[in-house]
Parts: sequence; structure tokens; C-alpha cells
Amino acid sequence: MSLLKLVGVLLDYPQDDLWQHGEELRVAVDACGLPQARRAQLAGFVGELLACDALEAQDRWLQTFDRGRAMSLLLFEHIHGESRDRGQAMVDLIEAYRKNGYELSAKELPDYLPLLLEYLSLRPEAEARDWLHHVSHIIGLLAARAGERQSPYALLLELLVEYAEGKLDLSALRKRASEEPRDDTPEVMDKLWEEEAVRFGTDAPSEDCAPTTRPAFKPASSTAATRQVQP
Repeated sequence: MSLLKLVGVLLDYPQDDLWQHGEELRVAVDACGLPQARRAQLAGFVGELLACDALEAQDRWLQTFDRGRAMSLLLFEHIHGESRDRGQAMVDLIEAYRKNGYELSAKELPDYLPLLLEYLSLRPEAEARDWLHHVSHIIGLLAARAGERQSPYALLLELLVEYAEGKLDLSALRKRASEEPRDDTPEVMDKLWEEEAVRFGTDAPSEDCAPTTRPAFKPASSTAATRQVQP
């Protein structure tokens, strides 16, 4: 399993069956080609995740990425917000997937970072690094915010910036993140819910608490998870 595939699996919402593939994750860490210090940190992340109860890990993911927009894993939300440009950018990204012979196998927003990492793990390394380099300023800010919130997910985001050979000043981003108002506090979330438009139909949230962008993991013998990009 490549580093991008591994980081994508670990960044994704932790489905219950992820724990069935713990040994595969550990093997993938050993084989991902990171320097020893980073490899040890990643092994620690995986070990801590697998030691958690699934419900605890899922709640931690939701608290990190599904409360407020600052930590959203939907990349175009950080670039375009709610403008019309976001819709066109998603159409263009879907076309890029199709141009290279891949289709989304389930309803999924194409700019969801773990999904993009799945796709890039199937592309030539130079192309994958170039893609990530173009969004490294967003991923770097996510890493800084995660670090400011003392989230272990900061490590995964930092690894992506390093993979893209980004020359970002993470210390400056961390300072910026420390000065930002939090958007995941109960007060802010209550205000957001009051202002949020009611949604109907297929875009409405499901009755459970899982994020609407969460892909369906499937057990696989050779990888820790089978995701949404299909050749």
C-alpha cells in the first residue's frame, strides 16, 4: 500500500471494519518509505487508533472534521466556499478522474481529501506530487489547525505537505491558526444550525450521525479498505 493510500485510509471516517485490517495497516507503515522518525510517529498513530474503541475513534473523527468548516476535508470548500465556482470545480475534477479511466463507484463529493488521495495513489508519483503541491497551502493550514487543537490527525496532514515537497512555513500557519476564532464551539455550532438552510431530498443528512460524504469501506484481502475510485 502506498503512502498516499495509507494516509487516505487513516484520514477517512473510521468504519467499524477498519479494525479487521490492523495488521495490514502496520505492515503498510513499515513499507511506506518514510524516514525512521516519521515512520515511528505514524506507527504510533496507527497503534493508538487500533487501541481505541470504534465508537470512540468515530466520535473523535467527527469532533475533528465534522464540526464547523475550518477542518473540512472538502478541499473546494476552502477555495471556493459556497460560490458557483465550487460546482464547476467539482465537475472539472470528476472529468479529470474519468479522463484517466476512473469513476466514482458511490455518491461522493470528488474534492473529499481521502478520495483524492485514493485517486492519486493510482497515478504516477510526479503527477501525484504536483496535485498535492497545488493544494498544499490548504493542507498545511489544516495541519496547523489540527496541531493547534492538539489533534493526532495533524501528523497525517503534515506528511502530505512533506510528500508534496511544499515549502510552507508551518510555524507561520500555526501562528495564524492560534489567532483564528474557533468555529467548532457549542455556541458557534448553535448559531450555524440556526442559520443553516433546510435541505430536502438526497442532499438531506441521514438519520444517523455519520457524515454524508463518508465512503463505504469494504473488506479486502490485499488492502485495508476498498474505496470509491474504480477503474
